[in-house]
Amino acid sequence: MSKNFIKILGCGSSQGVPKLDGNWGACKKKNKNIRTRCSIFAKINKKQFIIDTSPDIRSQFLKNKIHDIDFALFTHAHADHILGINELRTFYLKYKEKFNIYLTKHTEKSLKKMFKYLFVNQKNYPAVLKANILKKKSKIKNLNVETIKVSHGTMQTIGFKINKFAYIPDFKKIEKTELKKLKNLDVLIIDCFRYRPHNTHVNFDECLEYIKLINPKRAYLTNMYHEVDYFKLKTKIKKNNILPCYDGLKIKI
Repeated sequence: MSKNFIKILGCGSSQGVPKLDGNWGACKKKNKNIRTRCSIFAKINKKQFIIDTSPDIRSQFLKNKIHDIDFALFTHAHADHILGINELRTFYLKYKEKFNIYLTKHTEKSLKKMFKYLFVNQKNYPAVLKANILKKKSKIKNLNVETIKVSHGTMQTIGFKINKFAYIPDFKKIEKTELKKLKNLDVLIIDCFRYRPHNTHVNFDECLEYIKLINPKRAYLTNMYHEVDYFKLKTKIKKNNILPCYDGLKIKI
């Protein structure tokens, strides 16, 4: 039996649920509606890694009892996906060597501008991260990692396909050439921002259309705004192979 799995560390949009001011929006005040910012932990082929470092990553690791990772992948450089990057210093201090992160050139440029001290030696503060540029297909440790180029407003953004699993948390459009890469998936975790249209994210109806096009065995909805109640969303989905995410959800792959 496969021991590979994904753990949803956070499935909330950029402000989480509830928001900083305590606003729950349309969400009932229940545990499955408490959403931190988007990030996932994965264990595949005995390798442990994360995708994105949300501002909530420290509490996400501690809550889920995650003590080690081999590397980190990044989808893009929006604040809700990167602001926890400083926490990766822990693994430099633990192993006394630079920690590997994998990202596009565009994201690398943004991160090095915002967090120069993590990449370039400073007086009394050594560089702790090593940036590795992703190709369309990359071999990372013993994993085949394929990038999926997507449209997300003006930001250059990617999703990831690893074996028969794909993660696409932030997007508005996927071109046909990229959709072809997503055939025969066992598990897809996909953006489902809200019910109303949005300029840079798919809404519920658009999300379902993409799931229909991709046709994975199972699909899970993430990056949900505070207008989207977990329990209401679950009743609106008519297929039992499509489910909303919640923080802490473990998905076998």
